Amino acid sequence: MTRNPQVGSDDEPYGTVQHWDEMYRGREQVFSGDPNGVLVAETGGLPPGQALDVGCGEGADARWLARRGWQVTAVDISEVALRRAAAAATAADSEGRVAWARADLTSTPPPAGAFDLVSVQYFPLRRRPGHATLRGLLDAVAPGGTLLFATHSPADLARHQDADLDPADYYQPDDIARLLDPTWHVLTNETRPRAAPAPTGTHHTHDTVLRAQRLP
Repeated sequence: MTRNPQVGSDDEPYGTVQHWDEMYRGREQVFSGDPNGVLVAETGGLPPGQALDVGCGEGADARWLARRGWQVTAVDISEVALRRAAAAATAADSEGRVAWARADLTSTPPPAGAFDLVSVQYFPLRRRPGHATLRGLLDAVAPGGTLLFATHSPADLARHQDADLDPADYYQPDDIARLLDPTWHVLTNETRPRAAPAPTGTHHTHDTVLRAQRLP
């Protein structure tokens, strides 16, 4: 599954409520319904705790985490996406372990130190002066917790660049790794082939992945 539903500010096309609501209204189902392969590969062995799913979209990642015992706060800017995600959640999926929340994390950061996992999957996180939004997500990771950030390889983006989106305006894992202070340990920072075929109409063959742990 590839997703770009964003918790973003309304001053850019890819961050507006209208953009994402219209995208979801335009299709009965936007994404595959399967959890992201990077999430499955990198967190399958983690003990469950509190998780933040940033830009949860139709909720496949949140439901997958919940089935493994995580308490999940699943956040998106699109009310349409959140209604669809909640409707798809069955008792077997979540048993009340997912809280679906509409929020703009660029203006209201998540609570500091509250999450054992902050998952940022294919979320075009725009660079900002002072890195305020990024630092809000980093601060949300509890001591001993994990940040997992995955996005499309810059090489894929450069070959098939959207005229409205300049990849240089958005963070890549290397950018984030360089901003981590000594209280973090980088476990993974690499480019790898996608675990599943790219969605129809896209050309994303590789992912860039950062997994970092905040030291206890």
